[in-house]
Amino acid sequence: MKRNDVRNIAIIAHVDHGKTTVVDSLLKFSGQFKVKSDAAQDMVLDSNPLERERGITILAKCTSVDYKGNTINIVDTPGHADFGSEVERVLKMVDGAVLMVDAVEGPMPQTRFVLRKALSLGLRPIVIINKMDKPFASPSKVVDDVFDLFMKLGATDEQLDFPILYASGRDGWASKVMEEKGTDIEPVFETIMTHVPPPFANAEKPLQMQITMLDYSNFLGAIGIGRILNGSVRKGQPVALVNVKNVANPKITKAVRIDKFAGLAKREVQEGKAGDIVAISGLEGVEVGDTVCGIYDVAPLDPLSIDEPTVSIDFLVNDSPFAGREGKFLTSRHLKERLEKEAQTNVGLKVTPLDGEGRFKVSGRGELHLTILIETMRREGFELAVSSPEVIYKEKNGKLCEPMEYLTLDIDSEYQGVIFELVGKRAAKLENMVSEGENRIRLEYIIPARALIGFKNEFLTNTRGEGIMHHSFFDYLPKTNLSDLRTNGVFIAKEHGKTTAYALDNLQTSGQLFVGSGLEVYAGMIVGQNSREKDMVVNPCKQKKLTNMRSKSADDAAVLTPARIMNLEQAVEYIAPDELVEVTPTSIRLRKKALDHLVRKRSSKNESDEE
Repeated sequence: MKRNDVRNIAIIAHVDHGKTTVVDSLLKFSGQFKVKSDAAQDMVLDSNPLERERGITILAKCTSVDYKGNTINIVDTPGHADFGSEVERVLKMVDGAVLMVDAVEGPMPQTRFVLRKALSLGLRPIVIINKMDKPFASPSKVVDDVFDLFMKLGATDEQLDFPILYASGRDGWASKVMEEKGTDIEPVFETIMTHVPPPFANAEKPLQMQITMLDYSNFLGAIGIGRILNGSVRKGQPVALVNVKNVANPKITKAVRIDKFAGLAKREVQEGKAGDIVAISGLEGVEVGDTVCGIYDVAPLDPLSIDEPTVSIDFLVNDSPFAGREGKFLTSRHLKERLEKEAQTNVGLKVTPLDGEGRFKVSGRGELHLTILIETMRREGFELAVSSPEVIYKEKNGKLCEPMEYLTLDIDSEYQGVIFELVGKRAAKLENMVSEGENRIRLEYIIPARALIGFKNEFLTNTRGEGIMHHSFFDYLPKTNLSDLRTNGVFIAKEHGKTTAYALDNLQTSGQLFVGSGLEVYAGMIVGQNSREKDMVVNPCKQKKLTNMRSKSADDAAVLTPARIMNLEQAVEYIAPDELVEVTPTSIRLRKKALDHLVRKRSSKNESDEE
């Protein structure tokens, strides 16, 4: 039994290889943009403000287009490995995948990551060589590289026989011939209809639908999104939610509302049939991987396998002297509710309460995965403090193992020596080195995940902003010896007050400042980086003494070097284990965990005595 009028596909690619712009072109061609103002908006599926600011897809999203009487359901997936749990789940509800590859860059680390997932599920990808309008495009070389990647990942003969299209998502065209520029994006639709198999679906069998994505509505409650494999479901029908943990005692609930995806919106329908991708509202207690069944025919599907988190950060209630000045949500109750709500829909995230009030360990797939959550919370009005990232260790065959990353660096050859030195002290192992022409080289490493904390800033500084880096999870390997990567101490404010130019002028000769003049600080707050290894308690609020004596040199105004202002990711990467980042809707401050200098001194003395 097949639904010949339906095709379900996922678009997969590396970050910034043009998934979302190609979806824009498909929506425009199918007539989804009726109003000029809609057509003027690029990347319509990147509806989250953070996605639009950063130019990346964070959440997988569904859309649907009509083509010659057929329905094509399209899932736009994230390209960054930190959001890989989104990719893994949505590939379960499609029958085909469109692999997007940049015509200049070729296959990249996340290309390998998402393609491996698709091939392991038996999908036969369609390859689109995108961004053909770039000046240095080399599509024939990229096609060879893609074929080699398929071979390395163990693709079957059927999977290796992939169709190839050449496209420019931004200009809205695709072509089946490398040398010819297309007129529109229709060849993508034609290839999908001929190459992607229709979904197997038997409407006569009992209802079976696996939940692969979650949403939430304040009016309708929990929303489960997935593909109906068998049977059908009607609005208001009682259904059973079952997973491997509660097969004997499934949850009975009701399909309050059923929506299908239609272009940029959802459309309510009375019934969903086998082969459709639908969103069912009112499924209280639903979890990713649950099977929606008929109440008299309980038949759970195999559970979804999702990769475990690799990095954790402690979230704490903000207890600094400035707490409550800038945010709306401050208490441990607010923090607990928000993290629990996030864990319901963000499957790659794990939240564990710690000892003490208002302390939670949040584990995710990477630093970016967690800092996106922190940034979202601060924009919602939360105040909180977060610790430095820690990798999650595992024991394999009696050995302590740590997560390793596959790191790719694209640099100018003139920076080769300094980059070798930079990665060398981080216990990286060189896997491959390729000349890219135009004095560019590509370096590929296997590196401990903890060695990448703070690496990006140093890398961009050493390459003068011209280097490109990407990394994705590789495997758990035996723990390596890694020396402390932060070799500088910090300046710690001695007392509460406002910084003065006079005091900062004296400090900047001994290090780098994080604050400017006239800024309010508190005791225990980090105001700069020391040029030496030890932390130093300083007074950035010191006033100039008034005397009766005057001289021209003494009255010269202090000239301050501009302070180093960090964004959230840089601050989280920078701090040491005994430090925190205070995050509020308007400010990001660095501080010590123990604000009192005497307490810090006593604890460091106790640690040295124990050693």
